[in-house]
Amino acid sequence: MFPAANLKNSIRKIKNLLITIIIITVGFTSFAQKNPDFRVVAFYTGKNDQAHISFVYEANTWFSETGKKEHFTYDSTNDWNKMTPEFLARYDVVIFLDSRPETLSQREAFQQYMENGGAWMGFHFCAFALTPSAFPQDWDWYHNTFLGSGQYVSNTWRPTSAILKVEAREHPATKQLPSTFKASPNEWYRWENDLRKNPDIKILASIDSTSFPLGTGPKPNEIWHSGYYPVVWTNINYTMIYINMGHNDIDYEGGTNKELSFTFKNKIQNKLVIDALLWLGKNKR
Repeated sequence: MFPAANLKNSIRKIKNLLITIIIITVGFTSFAQKNPDFRVVAFYTGKNDQAHISFVYEANTWFSETGKKEHFTYDSTNDWNKMTPEFLARYDVVIFLDSRPETLSQREAFQQYMENGGAWMGFHFCAFALTPSAFPQDWDWYHNTFLGSGQYVSNTWRPTSAILKVEAREHPATKQLPSTFKASPNEWYRWENDLRKNPDIKILASIDSTSFPLGTGPKPNEIWHSGYYPVVWTNINYTMIYINMGHNDIDYEGGTNKELSFTFKNKIQNKLVIDALLWLGKNKR
C-alpha cells in the first residue's frame, strides 16, 4: 500500500492535471467563439404575413445553430434603424430575411456597405416591389441595378415544391449540388425583368420544366404551365446572392394558421444556403 502522503500527492497531481485540461479546453472554446471566421447579421420585420413570420422564426433558429457548426456568429434584429454605416461595419455578411430598408438613410447605408465590399444574402419577399402597393418600386438601385429583377409580376399558389435546375455548376454556392433537386414548398415569384438579358446577373438555379404545372390555384393564373423562372442568382458586381425560397406553407383556408411546411427541412437546399453563406463570408471583396 502507498503511504498516505504519497496518495495525497498523487490525488493532488491528478486534480491539478484535470484543472489544467479544463482551463485549456475552456480557453480554446472561448478563443474559437471570440474569433469566428466571419460575422453575420440578419434584418427582418416579421409582421406582414404568417408564412413570412414563420420563416423568420425558423431562419433565426437555423442560422444560429448552423453558425456554431460552421464557425460564424449570427445576430438578428427587427430594428431597421440600426442600418447605419457604423453598425454594418461590425459585420461581414448582412441578410434580409423578409423585407427591405425603407428610409433614405437606411438605404444609403446599405448601398454604401455593398459598394465598399460588404456581402449580402436575401430571401423571398425582400425583393418584392409593386407599384402601387405597400411596397412600391421606389428604389431603383436596389431593384434594378443590384437585384436586376425589377418589380414583382406574379406568383404561384399554393406553396408547392419545385424541381430546381442548377445553372452554374462552377459557382461556390452550387458546385456541390446535384444537377437538379427538389426544393421545399414555396410561393414562387415571377419578375418584371428578364435576368438572362442582364450581363451583370449570373443565374445559379431556375425552375426545371419537370415542375410544371406548378401551383394548385384556386385561381388559374396562380398555376404556371410553362416559362423560364430564375430563383437563385448573383450580381457579379457585388458579393451577393438572392434566394427566392423563404415562404413556409400555412393553413390559411382551414383557419388554424398551422404550419404545414418549413423551408429549412431540406438537406440539399440547406447545402445551397450554407455554401452560399460561406462564400459570402470568406470571400468578401
